[in-house]
This record gives sequence, structure tokens and C-alpha cells, in this order.
Amino acid sequence: MPKTLNAEWIRRRLSATHEPEDPLAVDFTHLGRRMPESMVEELAPRLRPAGVLLPLIERGRSLSVLLTERAADLRHHAGQVSFPGGGMEDHDADITATALREAHEEVGIHPDEVDIAGYLCPTATVTGFAVTPVVGFVRSSFELRLESREVECAFEVPLEFLMDVRNEARSLRQFEGAMLPVASFHYAGHRIWGATASMLVSLRKILIDIY
Repeated sequence: MPKTLNAEWIRRRLSATHEPEDPLAVDFTHLGRRMPESMVEELAPRLRPAGVLLPLIERGRSLSVLLTERAADLRHHAGQVSFPGGGMEDHDADITATALREAHEEVGIHPDEVDIAGYLCPTATVTGFAVTPVVGFVRSSFELRLESREVECAFEVPLEFLMDVRNEARSLRQFEGAMLPVASFHYAGHRIWGATASMLVSLRKILIDIY
């Protein structure tokens, strides 16, 4: 890990990334390996584009990541920890607009309060979404406003904690007969796992070159 994981370093490492021309262009890799072909065949025909904001917030000399815990009665990923985001709508100009709109609706972050730093590759979820993470620096002065129908709570985790491979656990999960590796982090009573943890691992690969 770099001695100082700061905004300048992150912008430099993400400078070569770009918004995907096709938000459905998923390569079906997960935690550095190809998903089982049975999963690819099941997921590929029904993928829907989605965007999430991976919000980085400068707190003094350190950076934190804003995460949400989804409401318990939602159709998808109920009760799970996730980034603010959701499915692309017809009026969204692009997947960045999707991520910024959803972040504004869910946690009150206005698009003008976000400085886009880069993008992670679209990733497929077992619920049928092709999710593009949009990495952005959020003004620390933003006012948190939760959409209670979708978000139970929001919390911040130090970026350094999430980038430290020692804080990550790996396990295997069965999905329709195939075994899929699952990453997870535990922080302050919250379990960060599944697609959200996988996106954080992808970010770590770009920033620190460690899967």
C-alpha cells in the first residue's frame, strides 16, 4: 500500500479509466477470475444497466467511503450494504447520470458536489444488473438526507481499512449449482460483502495492484 493513499494518488491511478460506451459490456470476471459458464449463460440475457456512486470523502488527512444499508423490504439486495445507486432510466443521459441521480435521491448528494475521478469496469450481479461504479470525490460539507423507503442508514468506512487486504475475508457461495468466491469486510457492526465488496477489491487492484 502506498505510504499516503491520498486524493492525488487516486486521481492519477484512475486517470486512464473511462465511462463504458456500453454499460452492458460485462466481461463476467469476479474477484479476478471468470465466472462459471453456467452463471454467464444464465445472467447474460437478462442483464440491466445500473450505476452506483463510489463516494470518497476527505476528512482531514484521511479519506473515507460512504456506504448505505438498504431498507429491509426492497426487492433487490434488501438489508445489504451497498453504494448509492440503481438501475438506469430512459431519461438518463449516460451511466454517470444514473449514478449521480440515484446518489442524490438516496442520500442527498447533489451532482454539483461530486468530482468524478474515474470508473471501474461494469460488473454483473446475481440479481441481473450490470453495475458500473463511478468513483467520485464528494464535498465533505454535503448534507446527508436519506430516502427512508430505500435506505435504512448510511455510514463511512476509512478507505485505508478497505484497501488493506488483511481486513478482507474470502469464502465460497453456491449459486444455481456453481460455486462463486465472495469477499467480505466487517466494520463497526456492518458486513460489507457480495458485489459491493467485489467493487472495493477492484478499486484496490487499480490503486494498489492487489486482488
